[in-house]
Amino acid sequence: MKRLALGLLVAAATLYVLAVVLQTTRPHATWSYLAAFAEAAMVGAVADWFAVVALFRHPLGLPIPHTAIIPENKDRIGENLANFLCQHFLSTEQVLGKLAQLDVPGKLARWLATPAHAERVSTQLTVVAQWALRALATPQVRDFVQQLAHKGLRRIAIAPLTGQVLSGMTHDGRHQQLLDAVMLQVATWLGKEGVQEHVTEVIAKELRTLRYVGLDQVAARMATGKLVHAVANTLRDMVDDPQHELRQRFDGFAQDFVQRLQHDPALHERVSQWRDALLTHPAVSGYVQQLWDEFLQWLAQDLAQPDSRLATQVASIVQAIGEHLKADAALRDWLQAELLRAAPALVDRHRDDIRRYIVARVHQWNAQELSQELEAHIGRDLQFIRINGTLVGGLIGVLIHALTQAALALAA
Repeated sequence: MKRLALGLLVAAATLYVLAVVLQTTRPHATWSYLAAFAEAAMVGAVADWFAVVALFRHPLGLPIPHTAIIPENKDRIGENLANFLCQHFLSTEQVLGKLAQLDVPGKLARWLATPAHAERVSTQLTVVAQWALRALATPQVRDFVQQLAHKGLRRIAIAPLTGQVLSGMTHDGRHQQLLDAVMLQVATWLGKEGVQEHVTEVIAKELRTLRYVGLDQVAARMATGKLVHAVANTLRDMVDDPQHELRQRFDGFAQDFVQRLQHDPALHERVSQWRDALLTHPAVSGYVQQLWDEFLQWLAQDLAQPDSRLATQVASIVQAIGEHLKADAALRDWLQAELLRAAPALVDRHRDDIRRYIVARVHQWNAQELSQELEAHIGRDLQFIRINGTLVGGLIGVLIHALTQAALALAA
């Protein structure tokens, strides 16, 4: 395109020289019009060449004022570009309007419900998981995670936390319901004839040592049987009687234990010592590390298989989420409403960050490289300015010459 524009300039100059020579040797009105066309075409071509070149660099290397516009004003252009984008593309009203049109939950539901897309999600998650497993297998990362876990566990106040959990479990007599279920199961189990005989036999064997005081095997079995019956009956009585003395004792013990867990410094210290002893015990640490290594090895082997069970399960879960979201219009409406509600704050919070990021990126660009890139992308279109300037300039030159000749004719 540059050669074409330059060729037109050379053609205009050649035509001008030819027209001037012919007008001298062979006078005719036509040559004056050709000369006027060529002269104006040259002026238009050179002027537009100057204008195009001045955008990117100094014409002919001369430091003429208001040339090399893009390199000299790169930072200001970047700031204006950032302001323009934030004002016309990232305004809150425009973002909300676009989000309202997009129906993001609906599109997401349809995308996730497609089996091929669910498999893509599973594949990507599998790649990430394999990378994470390789990282966790390295000694540095493994030791770091282990130390981090120990530090995190040591910061946890086990006793108060356990007390809070148990407090929630014992609220409104929930622990009594659990006690009822346990006692009912034990009483039912002890009430079975076969179980009673087995328990009686076991206890009676232990009482053989009492023969020297006159308690023979038969008496031992009878006493033991009565003991088992008594235990079973006591458990059933506790289940049937909410005010049973043993039940009240259990309730008092539970409440007292929960309070001590939450407020007893001595018990807190004791539990913390147990926790630290457990964490630093070599056997426990080695066992936990062995379980962790076996778990990571199993995960790695499964994910490496083409028909990985975990990957298949993840794909099924993703697709199920998509199907559920697609079928639940109320959930989609809620997600859309939450998205529109959260968007203004997010846009307002990050709009200026985006603007500063654009300004910083443009500021970091090399001015010469930026000019070269812009010229390479839009230079072809800019050369048409030179071409059009040559042709339009020539036509205007002809028009001016014609008007001048007409004016002279009228004056004469």
